[in-house]
Amino acid sequence: MHVGVKILDNVAILTIYGNLMGGPETSALHEKVRHLIADDITDIILDLHAVRWVSSAGLGVFLGCYTSLKRENGTLKMAHASDKVIQILEITQLTPFFKMFETVETALSSFHTEFPLPIEHAPSWHTKFHHI
Repeated sequence: MHVGVKILDNVAILTIYGNLMGGPETSALHEKVRHLIADDITDIILDLHAVRWVSSAGLGVFLGCYTSLKRENGTLKMAHASDKVIQILEITQLTPFFKMFETVETALSSFHTEFPLPIEHAPSWHTKFHHI
């Protein structure tokens, strides 16, 4: 599993490649969120388009990320979740904790509808990939 990170207007988009099955790789996702919080980035979108399965340990990491961000008045949103991942979240009754969006773009624009940006601020993407 690895995670791609894009930062746009102080919103981090974490694209997860691979399944969240537990172990050090899954725990590293929460560590990445903690590093972003330390860098004053407290609004995060998890792009789950390449995730087909989440174990109970992966659900625990999602909740850990949610809790860490909530403590800092941040927000965790999810985008592109597969039907299987959505079903797992529904069965475990965790859907109330996460704002779900069909696309990263709609998740990102939801931040801007809450706090609109002036039109002259053209977004710039900063991309780096971290293998975890």
